[in-house]
Order: sequence, then structure tokens, then C-alpha cells
Amino acid sequence: MEFELKILGSASATPFLNRHHTAQVLTVGNQSYLIDCGEGTQRRLVEYKVRHQRLNTIFISHLHGDHFFGLFGLLSTMHLQGRTEPVQLFGPAGLDEILTTQFRYSHTQLSFDLQFTAVDPDQHALVYEDRLLTVHTLPMRHRIPCCGYLFREKPKRRHLDKNRLPEGLTPTQLGRLAQGDDLHDEAGTLLVSNTDVTTEPNHSRSYAFCSDTLYTESLAELVRGVDLLYHEATFLDDMRERAATTHHSTARQAGLFARQAQARHLLIGHFSSRYRDLEPLLLEAQTVFEPVELATEGKTVSIPE
Repeated sequence: MEFELKILGSASATPFLNRHHTAQVLTVGNQSYLIDCGEGTQRRLVEYKVRHQRLNTIFISHLHGDHFFGLFGLLSTMHLQGRTEPVQLFGPAGLDEILTTQFRYSHTQLSFDLQFTAVDPDQHALVYEDRLLTVHTLPMRHRIPCCGYLFREKPKRRHLDKNRLPEGLTPTQLGRLAQGDDLHDEAGTLLVSNTDVTTEPNHSRSYAFCSDTLYTESLAELVRGVDLLYHEATFLDDMRERAATTHHSTARQAGLFARQAQARHLLIGHFSSRYRDLEPLLLEAQTVFEPVELATEGKTVSIPE
């Protein structure tokens, strides 16, 4: 089953040349999840052939414009295209008030149900769950309330090993074994142990989106062992004082965080417009954590099972 991240925007507050404001799409199986929605996101969706109608769930990290100014336009386009399926929206308190005001003064009455859930950016908590995955908030340290999101696939079924299965099992019994159950007789005596006739399940994959934040070593424990980690890297480390003042991180700090979290792979983004060439940021992160890439527009990262 597919587990793929598409980068739509990599810029920080000021867009630059072909760099756009933060937005990403995580696709798991036949479900797509939008993470942040900076200005122009819907144009990026068209450019990269991501269908609006596949987006049923949207996560917003915080209320700085470069992370949500594209939301009103995207929702309006969904409405104009006749969408009827509900959209679940997660983000800090106040986002609902902003959208309500925009809809009221534009005389827009959505053709679909917009279900808003306010998240607490100061807590690490489960905020969303479906048949494929769970999503937890990650508390960031920024100038305004801000959270990241941790996406984890649910545990998968073990695989039936036909060579180990006893003869004569009914379809119902095979189904129970496929679900992970043991088989017992009416008296409760164990007939077949699931672990004796199955092999290990496929790997359950994970993605952590660490939005705008000061470098915070203690947060690494919350995402330890994550398959794919996105961490903002607004500045080079020679500007770490500027990063601290603006509550952002440097490329080196992003690498340190990935190393502390024992992440398998790192993406860095949210680049300051002062950097025309992004290669120095990549090289700086690689000095402390080698498996790292730039989260630039159009980048697609697939995580195998």
C-alpha cells in the first residue's frame, strides 16, 4: 500500500522564485491528507495532479499566513466544483472564526460540511484516527501557538503461512487467524496459536511534520524512530541567533534533531528567501545527519513497507 509524501511548498514567510509557501500532501492507500495550506496551494495541487476531491482531511499547524492563507481559496474551489463530501479540518483555535468571517463577507455557503476540530498546540495528543492511521499533535515552540503532526500507520495483520496451517480448517477459522486470533475449541483449549501459523506483518510506517519551531531537543522523544521526519530549517547555523529571535531552527539543528530522534530519513524545508542556493543548507544538515534531502517543490518521497 502506498505511503507517499508530496511537497507543494518549501518557502518561509516570503515566497521566492519557484519556492512557495508551506503545503504538503501525505497519501496513504486511497486517502490523502493535506498538511498546511499556504498561499497558492490549490495551484500546486493542479500542477502536481492531486485531485481536490481526494482531500478529506486537512491539518493546519498555526495561524501565520504562510501556513494557511491558501485555505479559503481551496475550500471555495471545492465548493464551486460541487463537492458534497465533508471535510475534516484540524488546527488552532481561531481558525474557524477566520474562515467564518471570510465566508460571511463573501456570501459563501459551502456545498459540503466543514467539520472543524480545535487542537491544543501545547499537548501531544491523539486528534484523528481512521482505518489506516492515527495522528497525534506535536507541541512546537514558536512565536504563536503552533503544533506539528505525527502520522502513524496502524499495526498490520500477520501473514498466514500456508505451509504451517493444519489441514481441515474452515473458512471461518482461517478468517479468524488472518485477523490475528488464536483458535480454541468449545472448552477453551488452544487448538492453533496464531504466531505458530503466521509470519511478521509488514512494517507500519510513520511521518512526523515538525513545523515552525525553536530547536527543542526534548521533542525528539515523541518521534523516536520515525521513518520520515520533516523539520524546518529556515536559516544556516551562522544565523542561529536570528533563528532564536524569530523562533525558528537552522539546518544544523534540524540534523541534530533527526539524529537525536533516530529518524530514518530527514527532509528540511521552510527556507528563508535570503538563500538563492539551497545546497549549503543541505550540506550543513548532512554534517550531523547523513540521510537528508531538501523538501523542495514537487519532491515525492515514498516509504516502502
